[in-house]
Amino acid sequence: MEVIPAAELQRLRAGIVSAGRVGAVLGAALARGGHPVSAVRAAGPNSRRRADQLLPGVARADSDGVARRCDLLLLAVPDDVLAEVVGDLAGNGSLRTGQIVLHTSGVHGVGVLEPAAASGALPVALHPAMTFTGGAEDLERLTSCAFGVTAADDATARIGEDLVRQLGSEPVRIPETARPLYHAALAHGANHLLALVSDCVNLLRGAGIDSAERLIDPLLRASLSNALQHGAAALTGPVARGDVRTIGRHLDVLGRQAPELLPTYRALAVRAAHLAAGAGLLPPEALPAVEKRLR
Repeated sequence: MEVIPAAELQRLRAGIVSAGRVGAVLGAALARGGHPVSAVRAAGPNSRRRADQLLPGVARADSDGVARRCDLLLLAVPDDVLAEVVGDLAGNGSLRTGQIVLHTSGVHGVGVLEPAAASGALPVALHPAMTFTGGAEDLERLTSCAFGVTAADDATARIGEDLVRQLGSEPVRIPETARPLYHAALAHGANHLLALVSDCVNLLRGAGIDSAERLIDPLLRASLSNALQHGAAALTGPVARGDVRTIGRHLDVLGRQAPELLPTYRALAVRAAHLAAGAGLLPPEALPAVEKRLR
């Protein structure tokens, strides 16, 4: 395969399907990185609003129209419809030889882009390891995040890596077969962290504490930093100490005031207990008592 020189990657017309939270932001980032956006699909009112804010003056078109107008096609659509979108574009003859076709799905590699490859396009999976609001602030977050890059060969992977660097981000290669586990790990960390923090804030508010976010902000930031630096060795709290009576008081109050959270608390506490034991914080002989109390 002929490798596209890095200089050539500065003169590509980009097309965005569609202007969701990720697509609109990455479209603006591509434009900032030297790739003018020639067309965008923005079907719903929220997508149109994001396109107005982040891609002002860019022509609107359907998916086929966007694909036919660009050299670099970014598919930022939900995971479950990606295969259908790619199949329709290829089936309608909207893709062409030498066109770069990217998708932003975390769980999919480049296998889902096989119809595009059969049309002569260069398929690359580029997944930003970042959460998006769909606003301009996301553009700055891109400069501190990494992208999972997957391609069928080394030459195409380098194209993806060059594009990621042009966005101000760091490329990390992810093998095709590792994409589902890679994405599960990110979703487990980011999405479930959000759910956990939300539950924590709601519990504090239920206790009559108005400044719940201010109270836990330094604690959670320090906990995350310690976890990234030290792993399970940074665990603290009643589970890591084997304080069974304190754990019991937690279960009692949650059972009375937030019974819907009991299964989550129990599951995470058991997991934390095993991590603490593995890190040498919780004595092995104390683990069975902690597990028994959490049943």
